Amino acid sequence: MSNIFAFAETRGGELRRAALEAVTAARQTADQIGGEVRVLIAGAPGIAVHAAKLAAHGADMVLVVEHDAFTHYNPEALASTLAAGLANNYRAAFFSASAQGKDLAPRVAAKLKVGLASDVTEFAFSGDAVVAKHPGYTGKIVQTLTLKATPAIISLRPGAVLPKESPKAGTVQNIPSAGDPAASRVVVTDTVVGGGAKLDLGEAPVIISGGRGLKEAANFTLVEDLAAAFGNAAVGATRAVTDEGWRPHSDQIGQTGRLVSPDLYVACGISGAIQHLAGMRTSKTIVAINKDKEAPIFKIADYGIVGDVLEILPVLTEAVKAAKQGA
Repeated sequence: MSNIFAFAETRGGELRRAALEAVTAARQTADQIGGEVRVLIAGAPGIAVHAAKLAAHGADMVLVVEHDAFTHYNPEALASTLAAGLANNYRAAFFSASAQGKDLAPRVAAKLKVGLASDVTEFAFSGDAVVAKHPGYTGKIVQTLTLKATPAIISLRPGAVLPKESPKAGTVQNIPSAGDPAASRVVVTDTVVGGGAKLDLGEAPVIISGGRGLKEAANFTLVEDLAAAFGNAAVGATRAVTDEGWRPHSDQIGQTGRLVSPDLYVACGISGAIQHLAGMRTSKTIVAINKDKEAPIFKIADYGIVGDVLEILPVLTEAVKAAKQGA
């Protein structure tokens, strides 16, 4: 019986939400078609501390690769190690379509000479094939890909699968890396994360995003206040806003920015250019605030508020605060 694989992504030695999404997807798949879930995590000595959390989300076995060369992301050595491990009877392998996953998954697929479905929002197993769907043409269509070779490499759009606990044994097995990772031609000497300790857009369950309807950079404090009221929200922006210098480009959501799928996306003063919609239209719930009732954003919004965003945001912020205090 074929097993299901997941790669547990880390940053700075810490387990990322993307890892739990991949493990959850693998667990759901194994429960459907059979087999065990085996999860690989690589890092500096001590990375095995995360095995318990991976087991809690459905890992039957946690494969641990510890080496100082994996203190930082080491794409060449990691791809070789993953490819060597995946050659052993796996039906599918799940990665995140994060920045790291978009670099790593194609490397692994190329080494194994198998198919890759990237930025996947839905997937299903049909006979001997995997059918995966992902947005195309700036989100206007959904493309369907069929992968017949095994293992099928699938990178999931962040937020496409919600992490869910499904406790399993999580037997820990230490395995060696493929070759000497210290001899890799790629050497990462340091990693600098932009934005300090702010919540990552790809992992935030709530995103409050602003557009040119906010009129000036100073008014983004209203967006930040609403995000702070939620407590688990990140702040995003349109390309027009980042090009104006109102927000850093790392906050940009859209075709040329971040692709997100949060539980809740609040679009503040955003008209809804197709380039922006391509980056957020798969959000679970979309709330749009715009004074123009004909704005394209309302066509994909679950809830719409027509009015002045500068007047509405403070009211929403107070409502969220009151709701949280009463909870």
